[in-house]
Amino acid sequence: MESPMIEISNICYSYGRHQILKNMNLTVEKGDCVGILGSNGCGKSTFLALMAGALKPLSGTIRYGGENPYTHKKLFSHYVGYVPQDPPLIPDLSVRDNLKLWYCSSRLSLKKELEEGFLSLLQIPSFLNVPVHKLSGGMKKRVSLGCALANDPPILLLDEPGAPLDLGAKSQFQAYLDIYRKRKGTLILATHEESEIRLCNQLYLMEKGALRKLASHPSISELAKQMTMQKERE
Repeated sequence: MESPMIEISNICYSYGRHQILKNMNLTVEKGDCVGILGSNGCGKSTFLALMAGALKPLSGTIRYGGENPYTHKKLFSHYVGYVPQDPPLIPDLSVRDNLKLWYCSSRLSLKKELEEGFLSLLQIPSFLNVPVHKLSGGMKKRVSLGCALANDPPILLLDEPGAPLDLGAKSQFQAYLDIYRKRKGTLILATHEESEIRLCNQLYLMEKGALRKLASHPSISELAKQMTMQKERE
């Protein structure tokens, strides 16, 4: 029997004496789109950073395709593409030079990806020579996604992907995510955006350092009410 794409068991993490995540558990199958919801500061970004290998849990296990990525650090880059809230780009370099840094050790050809791959779909060739600091928020988000796809990962982790984008850019970016998922990619989104929530086939609310699966897709007003109640309980 094929292993789930993602298996997370009893993950714990603390900043000093403040415990952020408490026995987090999550199982995700190939092709799923999972939304992680919750109030600001509840630990969503920390959870994604742990899944990306940017942080190491104090206890618990993470497995991708049945493999433990901590046995070989390259397994993280093999399985996971990560787009944090702040673009992982060098502002003074051009888009082309930023991409070269990410694709220099990739099994994919940067030239081919720009001509006919996902970078072409992202319309990145139209501003390849522009310094990153001159890009709009939507352009930076597209380049960040392009960098995250450098190793053709089967899993994408996205932290508030639509936050800096205008309505047109949000719609376009979500269309790219839909293409990725239709290619059997697996998505994990930390989000507050109703349009992104609709992309998800599984939703979890993060509260008190753990994940609670939601039975249905709540409206933003319903979600806000649940998060308000969560804050009161805490």
